[in-house]
Order: sequence, then structure tokens, then C-alpha cells
Amino acid sequence: MLISGSCHCKNIEFTFNWEPEPLEIPARACSCSFCIKHSAVWTSYPAGRLRLNIREQKFLYRYSFETGTAQFHICSQCGVVPVVISQINGHDYAVVNVNTFENVDPTLLKYVSAKFTDESEQARLTRRQQNWIANVEYIRKN
Repeated sequence: MLISGSCHCKNIEFTFNWEPEPLEIPARACSCSFCIKHSAVWTSYPAGRLRLNIREQKFLYRYSFETGTAQFHICSQCGVVPVVISQINGHDYAVVNVNTFENVDPTLLKYVSAKFTDESEQARLTRRQQNWIANVEYIRKN
């Protein structure tokens, strides 16, 4: 399944290749205040491939908080957060916001609540290495 997604103004776009096609897509509703305030719900597939396209770099804002181990990619034009990147030992891992999907049957989404605030930094990084998208490619469209 090739999933397309973007921020509202399409400055930040992505394609996410998920093979074999999933029977359901886990949609993790994080309970942190940032994700709640942005209505962000995340998914990943470790064997998937993410291609991230940024049209105008000047409108990409990377926001980090708490441990500073992840960068929320926010479009400063429209305010949408389509993707989060965590760089671990020089390698990028990502999750994508299911609320930014453009071509996915919503009945495939299986929503679960998620709480990560009590994790140690090392446990957080280990979880990301195991569960986040490990094949991340950046493409510039300028």
C-alpha cells in the first residue's frame, strides 16, 4: 500500500510504502500535551519506506521538547504536523500522523491510546529503533 499524506498547504508531503498491505493500521493517540493540542495520531511500520518531500524549507519548523530526542516537523504556513523524526546514532527513524493521510480507508485505522511520558530516554530511543519507520529518505522540491 502506498500512503500519501501532507500538511494542509502541501509544503510538507510524504509517501509511505507499507508492504505487504496491512489488514489494519495502528493509530496511536499519544497523551502528551503537544499531540493532544495538535490532534496528532501516529503510526509506523518498521519495514516501511518513507519519502519526505519539503517544497519550501523556509516554512519547515522543527520542534523538540522534553528530552529533545525527536523533531516534530511543523509547517509554519498552515500549522500541521505530518511527521516526527528521531535521529539515533546518525540514523533517522520516523512516525507519520494518520490525520494527514490522503488516500487511506479510515476503517483500516485501529485507534489505541499511548502514553510515553514515563519512559526513560534510553527506553524511548530503543522503542523508536524497534517500532518506527527505519527507511527515511528526504527529497527537496525547490
